[in-house]
Amino acid sequence: MSRMRERLLRHRASREEALERESAECDKAEASARLDETEETEETVCTVHNVQHADAEASETEPLPLLWEGLDVRLIHTSNGPFLRREARYPMSYRHGLHSLSELGAAVKGLAAFRAIGQFERSRDIRQEQFNAAVRVPLDAGKVLFLDLETTGLGVGTGNVPFMVGIAYAEGEAFVVEQMLIRHPAEERAMLTYLCDKLPSFTHLVTYNGRTFDWPVLLNRLILNGFRKFQWEPVHIDLLHPSRSIWRNTLVSCRLSHVEEERLGITRNDDVPGALAPAIYFQFLADQQPGPLLGVFRHNETDMLSLACLAIRFGHLLSGQLEAYVPQQPQSEELLRTGLWLEKMGAVELAEPLLAQLAEDEQAEPGCLFLLADRDKKCGNWPRAVLLWQKVVQAAERSHWPDWRAHIELSMYYEHRTKQLQSALLLAESALSFAQKRMAGLRLDAKRRQELEGIRKRVDRLRHKIGRLSG
Repeated sequence: MSRMRERLLRHRASREEALERESAECDKAEASARLDETEETEETVCTVHNVQHADAEASETEPLPLLWEGLDVRLIHTSNGPFLRREARYPMSYRHGLHSLSELGAAVKGLAAFRAIGQFERSRDIRQEQFNAAVRVPLDAGKVLFLDLETTGLGVGTGNVPFMVGIAYAEGEAFVVEQMLIRHPAEERAMLTYLCDKLPSFTHLVTYNGRTFDWPVLLNRLILNGFRKFQWEPVHIDLLHPSRSIWRNTLVSCRLSHVEEERLGITRNDDVPGALAPAIYFQFLADQQPGPLLGVFRHNETDMLSLACLAIRFGHLLSGQLEAYVPQQPQSEELLRTGLWLEKMGAVELAEPLLAQLAEDEQAEPGCLFLLADRDKKCGNWPRAVLLWQKVVQAAERSHWPDWRAHIELSMYYEHRTKQLQSALLLAESALSFAQKRMAGLRLDAKRRQELEGIRKRVDRLRHKIGRLSG
């Protein structure tokens, strides 16, 4: 056993000596090569540089296979490899549905109000001051970037890869839509390199559901690909949230394709649904036939145009100019939600006329009037709150399936603020009657039993209070 060990040690020592000799020879060769390079003249160096520059320009225009003809894509080379880029330029006079892209210059004044979100105080006066200060800050339309991703899945985990990234922005007299496509996962790093150079030149980012999907997915991919030092903190405007705030009860869905059709006047023809985009891309990876990807390109391009028009609409709304561009006859629900959203944004001066219009509408839905009364109660606007409760009470008296909440609110107001106990008792008794009628024959859960018992206690207390005062 010891002889075998000695033999192995001798073999290892001889092998290490041979490796050292090879390393020394390599070092001498490298030193000789460096010496030769330093002896080159300036003219030779410049010639080499020019040749490399010419090679780079040639690679930018490197032709793609014939299969890619008709997709209008170009091969772009970066320091981390190539990817495909498609560009479409629209004149600012282009009209997409109800809005023209030229309106973006006027709408960005309102979009500047998103800068102050999260900084509003509870005081309405302070919020109005912050809103006014935000919209006074000049915002260049060319500094607003629109972003939309087409990904291989729906989650925000590490396995979800954006195979197509669409960005759009105003540039002079044109609205530019750029779309980056990776032909395989190895090209993702090159695409991200291009984006890292492009994004920091913008100050505002506009997305639709980008706060919880598009932007986190893109950040994850940047981190996974080694771009940890990338820093860009734009004002993020996610238009899904204001869309839900205003249209959640008036539209069947708040998907962008539905919002654009119902509120922006945009109709898509032969559109590839976004849900099919991952399957089309996976099919391309399998058969390398890029033709079906044209539908995904067009779908993403339409998304970018619709996103710009939706930003224009909210910008006009926040600057008080929407009626100058789009005739408005909103339903009472939309009128209420628009006013409440404007108030939440700090635009109290713009919200109040809408809420006043709703309060004076004789055809307004009782549910909307009740919500407006609840808002006025919290703000201390008691005269209008009482007037609205009275309207809702009258509507409930005529209804076959009445709601008694306004009866209770008005009864509490008469009992505690004006001391009109008889009126308070009549309203409480009506509320009890309506509640018993609606709950008759139902199996009551704990919440309903508690609500019914609370109305009974209110009636008994008012009767006892009136009897005690009269006695």
